[in-house]
Amino acid sequence: MDDLKIVGAITSAAAATGTGSVTIATITSSAPGILGVIGFTTTTTVALPIAGVVAAGGLFIFGIIKGVEMARQQSESQ
Repeated sequence: MDDLKIVGAITSAAAATGTGSVTIATITSSAPGILGVIGFTTTTTVALPIAGVVAAGGLFIFGIIKGVEMARQQSESQ
């Protein structure tokens, strides 16, 4: 299969996964200013879109496969 078709299929699959997100971390720290002095806190959530996670994983695996194929071809030609 053509490499561009494979990359297109990966990105299409990523787009089809939806617009949800995955929470990676929740960080709690003291609030800024006077509110922090009296004990208030603030929470920050670090999230990644699911489509980005799927696309990054697919492209990462695709890159590994292409690297293995290239290494195999180089070792066979020597």
